[in-house]
Amino acid sequence: MPFGAMLDAVAAKSPTPGGGAVASAVGALGAALGSMVLAYSVDRKSLADHRPALAAAAARLGAARRDLLVLADEDAAGYGELNALMKLPEGDAARIAKWSAAVERALGAPLSIARACATMLELLSTLPAITNPHLKSDLAIAAVLAEAAARSAWWNVAVNLPLLSDAPRRVAVEREGRELLARAGRVRAEVERACGARTESGA
Repeated sequence: MPFGAMLDAVAAKSPTPGGGAVASAVGALGAALGSMVLAYSVDRKSLADHRPALAAAAARLGAARRDLLVLADEDAAGYGELNALMKLPEGDAARIAKWSAAVERALGAPLSIARACATMLELLSTLPAITNPHLKSDLAIAAVLAEAAARSAWWNVAVNLPLLSDAPRRVAVEREGRELLARAGRVRAEVERACGARTESGA
């Protein structure tokens, strides 16, 4: 979907695409911006020693960008299915038969988005010292977007988590979410500091 068309679709009075697709798109934008930094770094003579690492990072960010766009579609489809089931009476046979799997799908895509963005942040944290110094702001913005995407995706997990009947799994997902967001925030701050910016805490 072209970007402008996606914005129109998000703004429309429709449950999908919604927050999960937006979170994924924001993560993909972060990956794309990180890729731009690498494109301006990989052929610089002063960074020749880092060329293998830069090329590997470029490949990983390209894959992340593609994966996040796929996850945006999966999130929209998963929530669309769950939303349709919610409109059926609680005792409806089709709702009962499909409910657990639909909840898992509605949780799975945004959780995967959060995981992907946390992993992307770890990769971005390796780049400030080995990339074009003139693009530090772009690298920092990529990290900010990746954290925002992870936090945004988690909201879509959290809002559907009470629908999960498996209590031990619900606790495990909550724990993973807290750890993911804490790590994402910590790494984003590290990238901003490495790029020369003061964080909101002044550190």
